[in-house]
Amino acid sequence: MSKISAKDLYQRQTTLKEIGEIGQQKLGNTNITIVGCGGLGSVAAVYLAGSGVGNIHLVDYDTVDVSNLHRQVFFTIHDIGKSKVAVLSKYIQSISPLVNVTFSNESITKSNVFDVISNTHIVLDCTDHLPTKYLLNDACVIKDKVLVYGSLYKYDGYVATFNFLTKENQRTSNLRDAFPEIPTDNIPNCSEIGTLNSIVGIIGIMQANEVLKIVAGIGKPLINELLIYNSLENSQFKMKLKSAECHSERMRRISKIFESETYEDISYEIEESIVITQEDFKKVLENKIDSIKIISVLEDEALELPFEVDEKVPFYDLDDWLEELNSNKNEYIFVCSRGNSSLRATYLCKEQYPKLKGRSLKGGIEGF
Repeated sequence: MSKISAKDLYQRQTTLKEIGEIGQQKLGNTNITIVGCGGLGSVAAVYLAGSGVGNIHLVDYDTVDVSNLHRQVFFTIHDIGKSKVAVLSKYIQSISPLVNVTFSNESITKSNVFDVISNTHIVLDCTDHLPTKYLLNDACVIKDKVLVYGSLYKYDGYVATFNFLTKENQRTSNLRDAFPEIPTDNIPNCSEIGTLNSIVGIIGIMQANEVLKIVAGIGKPLINELLIYNSLENSQFKMKLKSAECHSERMRRISKIFESETYEDISYEIEESIVITQEDFKKVLENKIDSIKIISVLEDEALELPFEVDEKVPFYDLDDWLEELNSNKNEYIFVCSRGNSSLRATYLCKEQYPKLKGRSLKGGIEGF
């Protein structure tokens, strides 16, 4: 195969007068970091590589799972069990060999976040973990980095460009201008609540589109607003955002938050008596006892379970269910996707009914 030239590879793009050779050179000189290489990140990475963004760094600790394939379409059945960033890097090099792609097979944490974003122009938040989203936001504010935010909830997608440097040399709004605090309520990710694969692709491409506009200096980036797109109605709404602080005050406030915040989930000290292992749970299923009730707290009540349950109580309805619970004679085993929501449900029950016998299925139905 003859050597591929940038002129040939990006010819359709440079034909656009708003891009041209100069815009293409800007893209080629840009460094971006994509944190999270699942549904959003894999789509954004591939489209940005195809557009000729010169340097792409991928960050994700996860491996490809069979449940990923329906929406993370750049992975195949042959990739199951392999590192997402390694597979994605190889794919990018196969379609856009002029792009320099590197990767880190690690999770983003408070201790490494500054090192990860230090040499990048733009950071893409493609994660599905709320504390990590706030970690990336705060780190980008402190280090004056542009953050292209993407998020999903069932059929809705959210996109914004945060901390953008304007012509007036001011930084635009950030995530804490929309939602000041990390929510303490249980907000499930897509593994627990489910998601339609098309909305994942739409939002990932929107994030890539934000990067192209920012780098090439075309169009209007989503600054000082949060775009909310609904795939069922094909509708969108822009929530206006405004920062009431000057740059120095914002930097001071968020730096203070960064010092004290752990950016971790609110966790419980798990007692052995509060969980049930997969092996012991299978024995419960084999020797069904009337006084042991299995309760699913999955958000999607229609999700097919690998075993029968006595009741389906979506986590958001748990408070009402607890109010109506009038018997502590039964033992309750709570199940969810990975064991996180069910653990929270178990502790909530124990708080309200200290004598109630309740356990959470360790590892959830994904481990069954």
